[in-house]
Amino acid sequence: MTTVNDIKAAIESLSHKEFTQLMHWIHEKDMEQWDAQLAQDSAKGKLDFLIREALEEEKKGTLREL
Repeated sequence: MTTVNDIKAAIESLSHKEFTQLMHWIHEKDMEQWDAQLAQDSAKGKLDFLIREALEEEKKGTLREL
């Protein structure tokens, strides 16, 4: 089984180009997981408070456009 230390050692041996490719891949995987978690939280209603807050700010006239 590969350990974190084995992976770290392998990363250390990468060329700059390979390291950059790996970092891009890791970033994409992280964003996929973030998107999946956000979708799950939204489906469960965990983010509904944000909608309520925005609607309240809109009523007060203090909602800022992004």
